Amino acid sequence: MKSTGIVRDVDNLGRIVLPIELRRTLGINVKDAVEIYTENDAIILKKYQQVCVFCGASEELREYKGKPVCAKCIEELTAKA
Repeated sequence: MKSTGIVRDVDNLGRIVLPIELRRTLGINVKDAVEIYTENDAIILKKYQQVCVFCGASEELREYKGKPVCAKCIEELTAKA
């Protein structure tokens, strides 16, 4: 894990402001979702990216019953029906 040297306080509502330099570097824009992971005693933030519930692909996603499914999996599922 690489240290940025940036320290931020947690406010009384539990919020932390991510510096604009980090957001720009990581391509995180206003209203983007951020996924939260933990590893040992560390908190890891990552820009959220939807993936297919079947194969994990992130391209050509469509929503089916509220879940992301890629075009290839949709094609496979409809071929079996």
